Amino acid sequence: MTDLHELVAARVDRPYAIASAAKRRRRPPSWRGEHGRLMIIAADHPARGALRAGADAMAMANRADLLRRLCAALERPGVNGVLGTPDILEDLLLLGALDDKVVIGSMNRGGLAGTTFEIDDRFTAYDAGSIAGCGFDGGKMLLRIDPADAGTVSTLEGCARAVGELAGRKLMAMVEPFISHRVDGRIRNDLSPEAMIRAMTVAAGLGTTSAYTWLKVPVVDDMERVMAATTLPALILGGEVTTDTSAAYARWAKALALPTVQGLVIGRSLLYPPGDDVAAAVDRAVSLL
Repeated sequence: MTDLHELVAARVDRPYAIASAAKRRRRPPSWRGEHGRLMIIAADHPARGALRAGADAMAMANRADLLRRLCAALERPGVNGVLGTPDILEDLLLLGALDDKVVIGSMNRGGLAGTTFEIDDRFTAYDAGSIAGCGFDGGKMLLRIDPADAGTVSTLEGCARAVGELAGRKLMAMVEPFISHRVDGRIRNDLSPEAMIRAMTVAAGLGTTSAYTWLKVPVVDDMERVMAATTLPALILGGEVTTDTSAAYARWAKALALPTVQGLVIGRSLLYPPGDDVAAAVDRAVSLL
């Protein structure tokens, strides 16, 4: 990987190099990889102040280490996409790591982890215009619906607007919906089947059209019933790092058999796996496709 000093030098002396790298980037011929699915590596956690992976509360705090892991994952056969915020995607552009990859920009990062305003998740990163200007393929937004927090409505409105603006440019709108509650001062997502069905049906109806909307969802109990709630294509998220990797891979494999599930969007579970072998963890996930 290019030396960190070279990245810093480019940002200091040649900030225009980022836009130049975006223009030079080879676009993928299709969203589908050789396996016919999407295999996306997610790296948008740090911009929300969420740096934990497994037992290490600051695992994602070292940017050079994170970039090394990302490049290792993106080089693996079958990995055909990445999801990130501007700072991370621009580092990867400068490193030349985004050629032939589906690139999804993360859009709303205002709901910082652990804050009183976490549910009011405003759009503070990419917008549809900047995603299109970079030649990227879509935008991702998190939608946490807290029935007891009025801040939810501004996030709903922002997501609806972003879905329409992305669709107007024929770009994917990737919506990650949850029903959430504040428990002992912290936001907790309700992963019951009924809550996920409710969250997905709300997300599917956002915006002026659903033609370009995809859902990003966790594996929960009764997944067949949950995924029957929508005809929108869906991608399975990885969630927290777990020591029981076999069980996690088995859940992903079972979900991938459902007709609307079109691939995986996994971050920390593959970037910081038990045993720390990124390549092996990624290859195992790709094998599920």
